[in-house]
Amino acid sequence: MPEIWLNYGITDVVLDIRAENLEQKFDNDGTTIEDSAIKEKLSSIDLSKPMDLVVLHNSRSIQKIISSLFTICEQKSLPFPHVLTEKKIMNKVKAGMPEGSSINEFDNNELSNPNLVFMAEMEFDGLFGYETISTRLIKKFGQDYMLSAYAKRKGNFPTPGQPTDSLEEAKKFSNNFEIQGIEIVSNSKGIIDLSIGHPSETLSLTKTLESFAIQDIGKQKSMIISTGKESSNDTLSKSLSSLWNCSNAIQNGGLAILIAECMDGLGSDALQQYIEGRLSHERLRNPTKYIGGMEDLLFLNEVQQNFQIGLVSILPEFYAKKLNLITLSGIKDSMNYILKTQGSRQKVAIISDGARMLIR
Repeated sequence: MPEIWLNYGITDVVLDIRAENLEQKFDNDGTTIEDSAIKEKLSSIDLSKPMDLVVLHNSRSIQKIISSLFTICEQKSLPFPHVLTEKKIMNKVKAGMPEGSSINEFDNNELSNPNLVFMAEMEFDGLFGYETISTRLIKKFGQDYMLSAYAKRKGNFPTPGQPTDSLEEAKKFSNNFEIQGIEIVSNSKGIIDLSIGHPSETLSLTKTLESFAIQDIGKQKSMIISTGKESSNDTLSKSLSSLWNCSNAIQNGGLAILIAECMDGLGSDALQQYIEGRLSHERLRNPTKYIGGMEDLLFLNEVQQNFQIGLVSILPEFYAKKLNLITLSGIKDSMNYILKTQGSRQKVAIISDGARMLIR
């Protein structure tokens, strides 16, 4: 019996599946770069100047870059960068930093500070096509721009891995600020590449992501999807991106099960308002005001016309039912549910790094 480990929050969980039920386990297979290559790229940054390093999320790759930057500063007797991040992930980021270093909460009003260097890992995204530093910034700080980006979406289904007018809106927004970025492309094994420069320029790494992360597997009737890392399943809103990345490969009438802890809850105002009955599907198509996460609610409603979605998470069952999701108590229960509803001989496709893969 194959033993497959899938990410679930800060830990991994094991999926026991009989060989006759395993279609295939799909993972991205990009070649990681050596530590020396990472340091060489980072050495292009003038570390003698003040740097406010803004960590937009936490991951092993993010921690690797922070550690490498601090090592370079130590070797050259330069001051360490000031590390800033959101309060909710401050302890996680600090845990991966060298002893004696400090970290502070990022003040949203500091976006005009020219010393800012934003850091994030690139993924796919249903609205923008790609999740980049620019798209993360427009979501956090560009509410008016987000209405325009949402209006310029390619229809009402998710379009990950495609160049979009919405991405151009994000690029336009980030161009308003004299800031820098460290954009990272990774897989579960490590860092594939990184780019340093203005966030409107570093998004050129989308080509690198495409080069190893796209897999054509045909239509599947049953699929189990793990996001691949904690920062991609800390909320339901973030987790859904992994579902969008696989939605084109799921048969009509099929079943997709998302393994996502969602420790920080729903993660979007739109999902919260819908569950509370304050937002209808009708308002999603042509809104006059953007509400955070509207695209996920729109995409969810559309793809559920084609296939069922199961969810393994710690979210209250009440939330899942309101969103028409099948609640499952754990990964073992997921496999049992598939065999019970799809047949004992059903083949299941396993996606281990859903946030950084595009399955077609």
